[in-house]
Amino acid sequence: MTDYFDLTGKIALVTGGSRGLGLDIAKGLAACGAEVIVVSRKLEACEAAVAEIEAAGGKAIAAACHVGNWAEIGALVEMVKDRFGRLDILVNNAGLGPGTPVSTDVTEELFDKVLAVNLKGPFRLAALMGEMMREKGGGSIVNITSTAAVKPKAETSIYAAAKAGLNAMTKSHAFEFGPTVRVNAIMCGPFWTDISKSWREEADRTSQAAAKRIGRPHEIVTTALYLASPHSSFTTGSIIQLDGGLP
Repeated sequence: MTDYFDLTGKIALVTGGSRGLGLDIAKGLAACGAEVIVVSRKLEACEAAVAEIEAAGGKAIAAACHVGNWAEIGALVEMVKDRFGRLDILVNNAGLGPGTPVSTDVTEELFDKVLAVNLKGPFRLAALMGEMMREKGGGSIVNITSTAAVKPKAETSIYAAAKAGLNAMTKSHAFEFGPTVRVNAIMCGPFWTDISKSWREEADRTSQAAAKRIGRPHEIVTTALYLASPHSSFTTGSIIQLDGGLP
């Protein structure tokens, strides 16, 4: 796999890269030769992830950024420009999905926070990085979305709306930044991560998916590597459903 998806010399940035799916994606990119910028709100968590990557022989740096903050995204982009001069791969993975079963209980603050992290941040980061990628000759943007976008439940109304917006944005940006910059999405079903620890065991046991279980973090890596690598040169504007065959 590391030979087939050779990313030697590439610069990659993964938001929400300090844990869960983001950490596994960051590790996978580094294992294939990319230098990875691990981004999350807490610098200490990013540094811990970088230590894991370096211990495995990869290259990475840590960068703190709240992706829901417009100004912090601008500062992150400037750091990438100053340090590397370009970005080849962007993975918009950071997300926030609190349960909101009763819509009248949702505060304006919570509504804005969920949309900021799941939609506004990825939009702004993709806009700035996509433009830079195009100027430098190309790149790949991978958005991590959710099957909630197409199969919303009562308690996921805000999160589902944000992820549906991210799906639409994926296709729009594919046209805007193409043909040299490819923009795709991985639409994930439930995965066994630390974020899902309160419900993952029951979801795994009662899964209605064809796979009869929920996903494991490493199972997203090959899909992310495919979309990041030149081997997906004719894949853009696509939303790849990765859910074990949910009905």
